[in-house]
Amino acid sequence: MNNPAFEVSRTHLKIGEYEIIPLPTGIFGLDGGAMFGTVPKVLWEKTNPPDEKNRIPMEARALLLKSPSRKIVIDTGNGEDFVHKYGEKLGGKFADLYNISADGPSLKKSLARAGVSPSEVTDVILTHLHFDHAGGATEWREGGLRPTFPNAKYYVQKRNLETASKPNLREKASYLAANFEPLQAAGVLEVLDGAIENLMPGVSVAISDGHTQGQQVVKISDGKNGLLYGGDLVPTSTHVRTPWMMGYDLNPLMLMEEKQKYLGPVADQGWHVFFEHDPYCDVALIERHGSDFAVKERFWIS
Repeated sequence: MNNPAFEVSRTHLKIGEYEIIPLPTGIFGLDGGAMFGTVPKVLWEKTNPPDEKNRIPMEARALLLKSPSRKIVIDTGNGEDFVHKYGEKLGGKFADLYNISADGPSLKKSLARAGVSPSEVTDVILTHLHFDHAGGATEWREGGLRPTFPNAKYYVQKRNLETASKPNLREKASYLAANFEPLQAAGVLEVLDGAIENLMPGVSVAISDGHTQGQQVVKISDGKNGLLYGGDLVPTSTHVRTPWMMGYDLNPLMLMEEKQKYLGPVADQGWHVFFEHDPYCDVALIERHGSDFAVKERFWIS
């Protein structure tokens, strides 16, 4: 999507042995006020114009790390076939509420364009199990819910799985058993406990608890170049500003501290930040702006 408020350039990214390939899975809509919390609408609507229901367009953008030996997918978007996944009553309402269309890109279509089939995916890192991040982890196949990637290991944090299994009232609508219980049943869910350096070569996970318990922040680095996949730590490029947070965040003060912790080194080292939910760019370079951060340059990855 184009946005007259932003200038967006094109770039090609490769970090170490990995080609960095965005996987758009489809545009959906969320309430603009919820996405920007206490930020006044007169400010956020300048860069994120809402529709008549006050919903702003959101991408559900996964990421493929493609190397000769591994095909790593980070997050999986909303998924498809909601009636089969969530039942007749919830499925149709789900697509309508979040303005999800069957047209346009999907996880499998984007993988196919990258020359990768579901059976070739070796690893799936789930930042957390909210439906817009883990919905594509499972699919309706052979009369039941199965892992979308039959030969892959899936990675999630222990505390996030515990939260998803017994969600609090605030997050109950976002954690849906159909997105993770089939992974447990198939024995493909690898449960991690804390930050891990080199989970895979050049790929590490750190922890963020401000948005939800046990969210994984993924870092890809070859020692010189790097990329931060922040998930809902920084869902869009307009959220790089420390106090611009979502109403969905469980602990806003903690999230502000985490943004300072993770975005500071990214700005200083010239890493790219990958935005899962920004419909107007894939990545950006950021810079310090006093005690805060600002976008230096936005890019589409080609």
